Amino acid sequence: MRKLNTEELNRIDINEFKNSEKTPLVIVLDNIRSLNNIGSVFRTADAFLIEKIFLCGITATPPHREIHKTALGATESVDWEYFNETKLAVEKLKKENYKIISIEQTENSTMLNDFHPAKDEKYAIILGNEVKGVEQEIIDLSDIVIEIPQFGTKHSINISVANGVVVWDIFSKIRF
Repeated sequence: MRKLNTEELNRIDINEFKNSEKTPLVIVLDNIRSLNNIGSVFRTADAFLIEKIFLCGITATPPHREIHKTALGATESVDWEYFNETKLAVEKLKKENYKIISIEQTENSTMLNDFHPAKDEKYAIILGNEVKGVEQEIIDLSDIVIEIPQFGTKHSINISVANGVVVWDIFSKIRF
């Protein structure tokens, strides 16, 4: 096997990205503190043609040097919008007929491997603060809560990693 060089990757440019059919998925960041996590979410959103990112509460917005470090330009390709309160973002998404999915550990949560998205639905996933998780008020507004199965001694996964796991899972179930 030979590693491919950049020219062989057939990457699209920003205009092609903007005009591409998007995965019917919005990522909502609920009070994320880490600028590196925010940048990583942008980069993953670019990789899987995600519609948009909603940045809420204390979540920082581009342009920002620390976000750019991990986003590597994805803040230019992926559309985003800022909301003072996550609840306002969720209300907007509900009006636009998105199914609201909180990624959290709750009573009666659905394990990610048991979640089967409908190909004709639009979804929004909500990832919560690195310490407090998704706010209860937002969980109450959610249509479903998805939990990533975990088997080790820890009870949480970094939000940028959780985002990658969930986005890939939903993308693969919708697209393939």
